[in-house]
Amino acid sequence: GDPGAFPVSPAAVRPFREFPRPPEGSSHSQGHREGTWTPQPPGARPYPLLYPPALSMKETFLVLSLHNKLRSKVQPPAANMQKLEWSGELGQLAGARAASCLEGPAPPPAPQLGWSEVLLPAGTGGFGAVLELWFAEGQRYDYRTGRCAGNATCRHYTQLVWATAGQLGCGRHRCPGPHGPSEAFACAYSPGGNWEVAGTPILPYKQGPWCSLCTAGLSGCFKSWDHSGGLCEVPRNPCRMSCRNSGRLDMSSCQCTCPAGYTGRYCQVRCSGQCLHGRFRKEECSCLCDVGYGGAECGTKIHFPFHACDVRIDSDCFMVSPEADTYYGAKIKCQEKGAMLAQIRNQKVQDILSFYLSRLEMGNRVTDTDFETGNFWIGLTYKTSKASFRWDVGETSSFTSFAFGQPDNQGFGNCVEMQASAAFNWNDQRCKTRNRYICQFGEWAAGS
Repeated sequence: GDPGAFPVSPAAVRPFREFPRPPEGSSHSQGHREGTWTPQPPGARPYPLLYPPALSMKETFLVLSLHNKLRSKVQPPAANMQKLEWSGELGQLAGARAASCLEGPAPPPAPQLGWSEVLLPAGTGGFGAVLELWFAEGQRYDYRTGRCAGNATCRHYTQLVWATAGQLGCGRHRCPGPHGPSEAFACAYSPGGNWEVAGTPILPYKQGPWCSLCTAGLSGCFKSWDHSGGLCEVPRNPCRMSCRNSGRLDMSSCQCTCPAGYTGRYCQVRCSGQCLHGRFRKEECSCLCDVGYGGAECGTKIHFPFHACDVRIDSDCFMVSPEADTYYGAKIKCQEKGAMLAQIRNQKVQDILSFYLSRLEMGNRVTDTDFETGNFWIGLTYKTSKASFRWDVGETSSFTSFAFGQPDNQGFGNCVEMQASAAFNWNDQRCKTRNRYICQFGEWAAGS
């Protein structure tokens, strides 16, 4: 059977007369024999030892799809309704039960196993009609009280929409009879439902917005094109991310393993090919250029003077860009000028740059207004492999000036900006955001 199917004890496949008598108040749906337990009469057909043929792949798909479609239509809406998956093992049990033509009582529910079954005249319809019939019982079901109107039965309905049932198997069989042939239908659910506490029925699901009460292991929300609401499921990608450029996603750590030539959280950054005048930084996948050289591969000779300084702090020179770019785009732009994104290593530099940027806001010189915020990139990023923020030269940051409540998005906001709304203290931000940026030149530039 299914490797993920609910394990069923060997007792469940013995001849039906070998089942023990169920306890009082046991929970299982028994079709037209609901709520009764009749001893097996002499000569009655035993519960088959050999499994009958399973449903066809097409019918299995239709039965499973219709179950999930109907579960998505309950009213009031369900906050914790799970998506059902097919179990081959449960399908064999249900097929064996149908092959008994439902003679004798339904099997008592094994631990966490529930049943629904019905015997109808042949030609009434297939499983589609049966499931619609069971779901129609919901018209008589009062969700507030958990009971069915009058003396009617709603137990097929409540089992069909029992939110925590996760696996399903069904079977059908054509049966002879003195009044003409009939069709037996049976479905097994794991875990089962229709439980009561001190005579009070437990509600089949929790009311609320669709998927709002899914458990941690079923945090995905599945909704097909023909569904009215969402169903809780194991998320296809619990990390909610994908790796680019043929990178491989480790589901346990939610980290990408990048192929040679790429880096970044999503393997979105192409590495430098070679460093002609500088050293290659494997972690950054880029070159750190020697004095007087710039460009992605440190192959461009930078002629003195390299730049115009906006702010000089001790032996360092800082230039504020008039244009905006992503973090990695800004990093390349600085390198083309023979610089790097600014490294703020003490409070003095933080205070002076913050003051300069605040004054800059009043008479801002901007050549490219295509930026998303009034913030500025600096050369600090969160390295998931190191679980720490590091400057682009690879060193850890002993001085930080993160704003209150920051950093708050490690692993997704990997790049650091000076945030205008927080007096230019730091904030971790998604690297693809377009900001202006600050380039820094070393003491060799200041003395030029």
